[in-house]
Amino acid sequence: MNGNSQVAANVSLWRRADILLMGSISGVYLLLSRFLIGFRPEQVFLVGFVNLMYFISRGTRKFITGFSIFIIYWIIFDYMKAFPNYKYATVHIQGLYDLEKSIFGIHLDGLILTPNEFWHSHGKTILDVLSGCFYLTWIPVPLLFASYLFYKNRRLFLYFSLTFFLVNLIGFVIYYTYPAAPPWYVQQYGFVFHEHTPGNIAGLGKFDQFFNVEIFKSLYSKSSNTFAAMPSLHSSYPAIVFYYSLRNKMGYKSIFFGIIMVGVWFAAVYTGHHYVLDVLAGIACAATGIILFNWLVAKNILTGFIERLVKLTK
Repeated sequence: MNGNSQVAANVSLWRRADILLMGSISGVYLLLSRFLIGFRPEQVFLVGFVNLMYFISRGTRKFITGFSIFIIYWIIFDYMKAFPNYKYATVHIQGLYDLEKSIFGIHLDGLILTPNEFWHSHGKTILDVLSGCFYLTWIPVPLLFASYLFYKNRRLFLYFSLTFFLVNLIGFVIYYTYPAAPPWYVQQYGFVFHEHTPGNIAGLGKFDQFFNVEIFKSLYSKSSNTFAAMPSLHSSYPAIVFYYSLRNKMGYKSIFFGIIMVGVWFAAVYTGHHYVLDVLAGIACAATGIILFNWLVAKNILTGFIERLVKLTK
């Protein structure tokens, strides 16, 4: 590209329409965030990062446009703090616990324990560390996988991203129709509902203690909702990645993603964050989202929308 062409390309990145669009989106996001959940520095960082990526070059503009699907997911998840699910439906505590025990109960010394209770008293340091490592992948791996697809297979990247978004929407609907307490809640508070219970790192605290860090403590202090254990979307995400790795014919790399998937499922139960039933519900959400998205594509319901995204990111 010669000098004149480069200048023309840079000028076209700063069209008045684009500046007005991004300025409006940024302003609305910051104002709405201030109104719903209060001002936080990371909101300014997000706005700055998105605008930088949008205006710095055509390549970064295409990248951030594609990843806007994940940004919208994060914003919705963050805004859930303003609308606690326990205000809209009864929180399920004892019923879910009893159902877990009746199906997956472990008989030990004359008692029936849930798998969470069993692992709470039979934990191992190696399992504490491995569970923490697996749980740390729940967002980085989907994002890194999406980045890989963005450069290798743009259409499949969009399929993966939209499936990820759809699965989350399904999960969020269940959060609000069936609020559920996690296993650690029963361990600490019993079956009595306490409305303003903060997030808790539960068994993941052992990982922090082992490495003398506060990784999970920091993450769970920002938890959107304590009573959103059902379904386990932590269990959904690696399943979506695994499916699309198979679809992309990634060979042995799919084995790696499969190991992460099973590891996250185990860690969810081992650390006391989810019942086995929550994990199964998360897997079902992933399967439902994948099947539904494939059906929408097969019926050409999303064709126009997807083609538009392909054009914007190609």
